[in-house]
Amino acid sequence: MFKAFLIKYGEIGIKGKNRHLFEDALVHQIKYALKPVEGEFLITKEQGRIYIEAQSEFDYEETVESLQHVFGIVGICPMVVNEDQGFEQLAADVTDYLNNRYPNKKKTFKVHTRRARKNYPMSSMEVNAALGEKILQAFPEMTVDVHTPDILVNVEIRAKIHIYSEVIPGPGGMPVGTNGKGMLLLSGGIDSPVAGYMVAKRGVKIDAVYFHAPPYTSERAKQKVVDLAKLVAKYTGPIYLKVVNFTEIQMYIYEQCPHEELTIIMRRYMMRIAEHFAEETGSLGLITGESIGQVASQTMQSLAATNEVCHMPVYRPLIGFDKQEIVAVSEKIGTYETSILPYEDCCTIFVAKHPVTKPSLKVIRRSELRLKEKIDQMVQTAIETAETIVVQ
Repeated sequence: MFKAFLIKYGEIGIKGKNRHLFEDALVHQIKYALKPVEGEFLITKEQGRIYIEAQSEFDYEETVESLQHVFGIVGICPMVVNEDQGFEQLAADVTDYLNNRYPNKKKTFKVHTRRARKNYPMSSMEVNAALGEKILQAFPEMTVDVHTPDILVNVEIRAKIHIYSEVIPGPGGMPVGTNGKGMLLLSGGIDSPVAGYMVAKRGVKIDAVYFHAPPYTSERAKQKVVDLAKLVAKYTGPIYLKVVNFTEIQMYIYEQCPHEELTIIMRRYMMRIAEHFAEETGSLGLITGESIGQVASQTMQSLAATNEVCHMPVYRPLIGFDKQEIVAVSEKIGTYETSILPYEDCCTIFVAKHPVTKPSLKVIRRSELRLKEKIDQMVQTAIETAETIVVQ
């Protein structure tokens, strides 16, 4: 029945003179999302509208699902597109549409017409009234409700006639790539994939770094993170994932530093390494899944201690979320089931029994002095031996 879609966007519409740049970015993301979908598509812009027209047979369900992963889209409207052959044919097309689309006719409706082509012989209000009359004649069991109708019949009179009534929700946000690039510290937990999703939703292109600690963490733990990156990449596009061997650094810190400070000091070195890759790839900030007070390393004092080693901004989109709110988003985007698989990452292997919750920067810096003899070379080795995986 449907061979075309109207794509609705939200805040892109208030971008003023720059709006075309955001529209172009959205078109680019739609093209990317539809690449693996069966079928050929033509994507066009026209008077604040984006249209997708199928040029061949296509998989409707797969197409809609792919579009629901494109940030910037707030609504996907499957349309019937017909040539303009006068009002009587328009009325026939609308009644055919309703007959095919809604087997149960005991519904209320309203007709809403947009007349982009002003030389059409009837005004929008006249078309609304005349179509309403034709619908009532064709389906006496239907009734008009202009306030909260079950069916809002949209008719757009352009070069062709567009008819639609369904608006399938999109993810909203801004097209990926319109707000720079960020480097996500990705673990196998629930939080960091959600953080990456939320920042990408604001138009940020995401790359990621994962800290692996073999043999204390298994290859399955690494694969779990790759799988999480793939799920996030459905929304963000390709992710360049850096896999850093962190074992030597962790063991050295474990041997040299007080155990209650292990998590903070390890985290500080993770941030240093992540920032190196961020600078190398043109990222403008680091992204983490931290939330205030969730664990010992996420108290205000602990966050200040890890922030201190970074020159670039650290973005924490989950900072005020509680765990259940984070879980709700992870379930929505499909990462939760993978995140809870029982393969531990390096952060959970080396957790102290009684980690410090209010670390003193002076004390932490003093402890790090014990590492100076070897740590810089270890960090350099970890950077040079990092594996790059292109996830898409």
